[in-house]
Amino acid sequence: MKYTYQGKGISGLRDLLPNFAAHDLKVMFRKMLRIRMIEEAIADRYHEDQMKSPIHLCIGQEAISVGCCELLRVQDKVFCGHRTHGPYLAKGGNLNAMLSELHCRKNGCAASRGGSMHLIDKEVGMEGSSAIVAGILPIATGAALATKQQGLDEVIAVFFGDAAVEEGAAWESFNFAKLKNLPILYICENNYYSVCSPIAYRQPPETSIAKKAEAFGLSSQSVDGTNVLAVHQATDEALTSIKQGNGPAFIEAHAYRWRGHHGSSEDSQLGYRTAEELDSWKKVDPLHLLLELDLLSEHEISVIQAEINEEIEAGFTHALQSPLPDETDLLTHVYAGEC
Repeated sequence: MKYTYQGKGISGLRDLLPNFAAHDLKVMFRKMLRIRMIEEAIADRYHEDQMKSPIHLCIGQEAISVGCCELLRVQDKVFCGHRTHGPYLAKGGNLNAMLSELHCRKNGCAASRGGSMHLIDKEVGMEGSSAIVAGILPIATGAALATKQQGLDEVIAVFFGDAAVEEGAAWESFNFAKLKNLPILYICENNYYSVCSPIAYRQPPETSIAKKAEAFGLSSQSVDGTNVLAVHQATDEALTSIKQGNGPAFIEAHAYRWRGHHGSSEDSQLGYRTAEELDSWKKVDPLHLLLELDLLSEHEISVIQAEINEEIEAGFTHALQSPLPDETDLLTHVYAGEC
C-alpha cells in the first residue's frame, strides 16, 4: 500500500464531540449520507447510458464538502474543479436540476451545456466550476477581488484537488490573494491521486501542500478529511480569520476517493493502486465513523434512508421526463462581438 490513513479515526471524532450539539451532528450525518446515496445511485445507473456526461464521483470524500459548506452562508460563493457533486449538494444545489444536467436535459442546472463537471446554481451561491486542472483558482480569486472591491459581505470558497497545486495558476492565485488580502478560502481535497498518477510521482516526498501554501502567507491547516468535525472546525477557524480581515486561508483535507478518477466503477484492477489500499480507507468511512458515535437509532437511520431514496427516485424520474435541448436554443447564453 502506498497511502495509508494517518488520522485518529473514531478517537479524533470523540475529541471534538464536546464542541458540537447533537442536532448539528445529525444534520451533517444526513447531508453526508444523502451525498453518498446520490453518488451510489448515479454509479448504479450510469451503465444504462442515459446520463450523457462524464462523471467524477466523490464517494469517500463527503466529509470535506459537508464540513466546509455547513458554515457557508447563501451569499458566500463556491467554485469547484471537476469533482463537483459533493460541494454542489452540500451548498444546497437542486438535485432535480443536477440530475437533469447529467442527462443533458434542457432544464439542467447548466441548461444541458455543462454536464457533471460544470454544475452551477447562483441561487444558493454555487457559482460554477472548471474541468481544467487549477483553472478554477484564478476565476475564484478574481471573484474574491470583486467581492472586496464592491465591499460585499461574502466569502469565496474554492474546492480543488492535489494535482491543481502542480500548476502555476495555483501559486499565482495564492500570491495575488495574499497581496490583495482577499476574502477567499482555498480547499485542497488531497486524495493522493491525479487520474492514475500517485502523488509520489508528481510531488517531492516529505513535502506538505499546506506548508507550501503557508509559505505564501496564507493562514493554512492540514486536516483529516474523513473527519467531518475536524473539517468543520478548520473551516470555522479559517472563516473567522478571513472575516477579521486577515486575508486568504487554506485547508488541505486528506481523504481518499473510492471510485475511479472518472466513471462509476472501482479501478484497482488497473494496477496503479491496490485493492488493499482501498479497503484500508473504507475502514475509516466518514459515515461509519459518525455512526460509531451512536447519534441515531436504527429506526431513525432507516427513515432517513427511505426519505433520501424517495428523493433520488423522484429526481431520476424528473430528469428522464424532462425535455431535451432543441436547436432553437442553440444561441442562448452565447455572447459574441461583431467581426
